[in-house]
Order: sequence, then structure tokens, then C-alpha cells
Amino acid sequence: MTRKALWLSATSAFLAVFTLGAHAENRVVNVFNWSDYIDSSIIDDFTKETGIKVVYDTFDSNEILETKLLAGGSGYDVVVPSGNFLARQIQAGVFQKLDKSKLPNISNMWDTVMERTAKYDPGNEYSINYMWGTVGIGYNIKKVQAALGTDKIDSWDVFFNPESLAKLKDCGVYVLDSPADIIPAALKYLGLDPNSTSPDEIAKAEETLLKVRPYIRKFHSSEYINALANGDICLAVGWSGDVFQARNRADEAKQGVEIGYSVPKEGAQMWFDQMAIPADAPHVAEAHEFLNYMMKPEVIAKSSNYVLYANGNKASQQFIDKAILEDPAIYPDAATLQKLYTVSPYDPKTQRIITRTWTKIVTGQ
Repeated sequence: MTRKALWLSATSAFLAVFTLGAHAENRVVNVFNWSDYIDSSIIDDFTKETGIKVVYDTFDSNEILETKLLAGGSGYDVVVPSGNFLARQIQAGVFQKLDKSKLPNISNMWDTVMERTAKYDPGNEYSINYMWGTVGIGYNIKKVQAALGTDKIDSWDVFFNPESLAKLKDCGVYVLDSPADIIPAALKYLGLDPNSTSPDEIAKAEETLLKVRPYIRKFHSSEYINALANGDICLAVGWSGDVFQARNRADEAKQGVEIGYSVPKEGAQMWFDQMAIPADAPHVAEAHEFLNYMMKPEVIAKSSNYVLYANGNKASQQFIDKAILEDPAIYPDAATLQKLYTVSPYDPKTQRIITRTWTKIVTGQ
């Protein structure tokens, strides 16, 4: 071999190694998840273990996520829609089927949860459960006692009855900016099917919500956590884990704020947040590695211990804090489970009605 050939060979080898090294350094996964929804050490540990950089963005409403997904070209590799939105998005073709051969940790998942999530994702072909919980009432125990004469809330009546909510106006009421959570709750309170698509019944829910609208300070899907924890508001209709986060922050602050959470006796929604890979994800291999990592029992348990939500990973329960695992508001007992309902995805016609209805409610017009 000539010197020139040797030089070319060595150069080629160097370039190959350089390219591989650069490729390894450039491995990335773009994740779009709910705000305040993961222990950040999980992201750091994933990068240490795999060498894959995580670009982590957050949102605080399903509508924001859906707009990006339906527009296409979002650039995200893993997203976390709620179940009823996921179902519609699957039908719209925005997700790709999971390659389960690359997800050996799927064996850790909980069949009880997978049976329920199959309502949104038949066969669980497109998604894996991240967290699940309920939609209920978080409240400041002392302020509610002062305003209503009771330190325990057990019914939706405290929110949907204008006379009750009027008494809480001055100490502050926040509500999820989420029609798919609040309108079904109104229907349930009225004794109607929370999955109703009847325009007349949706109109009744609208009428009920418009009556209490003057007493609602704000519609927002994350700000109520700190507002409850700081004692700035006395009641929030929100997601269970968020209220527990508020309770823990209040306890840590030691300012005398006590937070309670109620799954109303009339029934509450059981919701599921699912991890999925967009059809046009730029880093599919890395997305699968991220999902498989999140299904490690000790990893997803760390997330549950941080966000105070139940997860759909049965094997993780041995690593979950005992106080969380044994709290029926987080991991409901059989009696509570019977009171929980799930909400089916809206068809396009009903979705238009819901969107118009929600705009009227939020604006109060």
C-alpha cells in the first residue's frame, strides 16, 4: 500500500470515528409534556445513561398540544396528551404505532389501567400510560370553614350551586381551563350522562356554569397549584395530583395553609395522560429509548413520588412512597373507583359545540 493510500485510509477511519462521535453527541429527543409534571433528575439520569440529550418543553392545556400536532411538523418526539384527546388524534393520523420490540419494559405495565386506556387507544398500540388521576375539588380548609361553616367538602354542590360559590368569591375560586373536564362534571352534577353529546344537555351544563361564572376568579390549568399553596384562593376545581402538590408546598412553607381534596360523592372523572410518538417525529429511535426508560419501575415511581399522581406501571408500586400508595384519593379503593367515570372523545360536530360553549363560559358572555 502506498503512503498516499495509507494516508487516505487513515483519514477515512478518522472521519468515520469523528462522524460517529458527532452523531453520538447529537442524539436528542424532543419531549412536550405538561408543566410541573416530572422530577427533573429523571431527565438528567436518562442523558447520563444513554447519552441522549432531552429538549424538554411544557404546555398547560390539551388544546395547545392538539393545535401543534394537527398542524404537523411540531418537531416533537414524545408528547403526552390526555386520553380523550389522544383518541381523536389517533383517528387524525398524527401518531405512529409503537414498535413494542423496542419497549421490553412494557411488561411492567398495569393491566387494570391498560384495559381502561384501551377505550382511547384500542390495543394500546399508539400510547403508554404516564399518569392517571381524578378531577375534583381542592380547597383551603380554614377559609372554607370560615365561609361555609364546614371544614369538609364532599359534593359538587359547593361549586355548581351559585349560593354556595358566591360565599367563596372573595377568598378566590380557580377552575381548570379545560372543557373536557368541567362540562362533563356539570353534566354529572345535573344527573345527566357526563358523556352526553346532546346539544340540549350541553346547553343545560352551559346554563349551570354561567350561573356560577361571576364567582370564578380565573380559568387556568396550572396557576391554581401555587395559588392554593400560598393561600391566595380558597377553592380550585383541578386535577388530583396538582392539589396534592399544592398541599405539600403549603406544608413545606409552614404558613398555616391546610389543603383538602375531595372526590365528590356524585362522581368524578378518571383521566389518563398517555405518552405517544408523533407520526413525523424526527428522532424515532430515541423516542422509543425514552419511553422504555420511563417504564423502568424505579423511574416512573420517582415521577409519581414527585407529582403525586398514580401511574399505570404495576411494577413501580414497590418504589412508590407508602403515603402515596395508601392514599385512596391517589390510588382509589374499590368503592371510590366505582364512582369514577371516563369521558369519551367528542366527534367533530360535538367538539364545535363544546368549543363555542366553553368560550361563552370563560368570557361570561
